[in-house]
This record gives sequence, structure tokens and C-alpha cells, in this order.
Amino acid sequence: MAPLLGLVLLAACAGSPDRGIGSASGAVKIGKPYQIAGKTYYPRDDRDYDEKGIASWYGPGFHAKQTANGEPYDQDGMTAAHKTLPMPSYVEVTNLENGRQLVLRVNDRGPFVGNRIIDLSRRAAQLLGVDRAGTARVRVKRVHPTDKQIAKLGLGRSARAPKGLQPVQVALAAPPVRAPLPAPLPPRVQGPPAPPAVVFAPPVPGDATPGLFIQVAALSDRGRAAALAGSLESLAMPTIEATAAGLYRVRLGPFADAASAAKVLDGLQATGYSDAHVVGLPVS
Repeated sequence: MAPLLGLVLLAACAGSPDRGIGSASGAVKIGKPYQIAGKTYYPRDDRDYDEKGIASWYGPGFHAKQTANGEPYDQDGMTAAHKTLPMPSYVEVTNLENGRQLVLRVNDRGPFVGNRIIDLSRRAAQLLGVDRAGTARVRVKRVHPTDKQIAKLGLGRSARAPKGLQPVQVALAAPPVRAPLPAPLPPRVQGPPAPPAVVFAPPVPGDATPGLFIQVAALSDRGRAAALAGSLESLAMPTIEATAAGLYRVRLGPFADAASAAKVLDGLQATGYSDAHVVGLPVS
């Protein structure tokens, strides 16, 4: 297989590899199914991912806040957000409108607007020529650099794109030949049984939705809500509900009975989520 070519930025100095990141051969976080605005997303390790669509970018309003991977977001880092690819993983992004290419590290979830397929860091958007227009049509292709290439290309966990550098062509190793992946398993088949995913609607008189939920928080920042939901997915199915007031409610559930909900609620409150509370009605 011919080597993959990706237009990337070389760091000013090629130092030692970032010891805080995963490698092409090491473990990555795939994540469990999650819901945003009533739609369920199923993360998977798609090693042959290759898609064309719309890219957008996010910057100052999210800088230094936690990403879905648990890292602080750096608007000047060479990173991107994707809805389903593992974290961390690496993608070659090509701006189909001007031909520019970058290899970026996926460490966050999103975008959740329209048909957009990737959210770029501010610096990546600048280098790809997307920042002024806000969006652009791109091709996103997963690539598999080695640890040595990750360090050389400046794609470590804390790496930032030095300003003023000129882009150069760098060959990335082709992914190892592997047997075809099986079809995605239903949510949580390999873990403890979980209730089916539902779209939560707040109970109203005469039209109540059965099922108990735990409301963890109501945030005005979509990125923070997504990061919080991702950090809680080991407890129960997270759901994010956008309200008319512009808030994003992060909820867990549904729980079939009050005892199950109370057990999770106690754990949340013990870890600092003092405002968490149960909402909804028991399943009859």
C-alpha cells in the first residue's frame, strides 16, 4: 500500500515523544453511546474512516475548558472534535476549497450542528483557511502515525502549532492490514445491561413520561455539557437536552426504580455534584 501523504506542520524542534498520549498501537478511548439533543451517537474504532462534509471551528469561548477526552482545550493546539472516532485518534483534513491539508489529533466530541462532520481548533482553522468563512467543505480521513511520527509532527497532547512555519509534505505510515471489523454491536452489549436509549421530555400534567432521570447540571455552554456527559457515561446513559432558554441539561437515565436512581445520585453528590436531583416518574 502506498504511504499516505498528509500536509502537516513540523514543530520548531523535534523533541522526545509526548509520554501522555496514546500511540497507533496503544489503547484508545472509544467511549459508550451518548445522546445530544435527542440523537444517539455510537463511537467506534473505524480505522478506514473517510468522509466528505462540512467543517467548522471553535475557539475563545471554549479555551482551557475540559474536552470530552478529559484534557483542557487549547485553541492553538493541533486538535479537532469528532462525534464518533476514538480519542485520541488522528485524521488528515483536506480543505476541498483550497487544497490545504493538516493532520490533527481528535480529543473532543462534536460538532452537533446540522450536517457538520468535524470541529477544528482555532489554529487548525486558520491554517486550513476556514477561520474567516467559519465553515468549509472538507475531506476527513483517518490516518495512523507511529509514536515517532506523532512526536515529529508535533501532535502530542500538549503540542501547539508554532506560528509562522510553512507547511511541508510528510509521509505517514500506512495502517496495518487487519481483518474487516464486525458490524457495530448494540449499545452496551459487552457491559452491564442498560435501559434503552430514549429522548427525554420533561413530565407535564396529563402527559408524563415514565422513567426516573437524574439531572446533574444545566449549563449554558454546549461544549462543557458534552464534556460532562462524556465523563459520566460509565454511570448510566447520558442525555443532553437543549432548552428554549439556551441551557443544556445533562441528565442520566432512565432508571426503572427509585432505588437505582438513589444509588447513582448518592455517588454523584458525594463527588461534588450537590445540585444533582431526580426528576420524572417511576416506570409502572
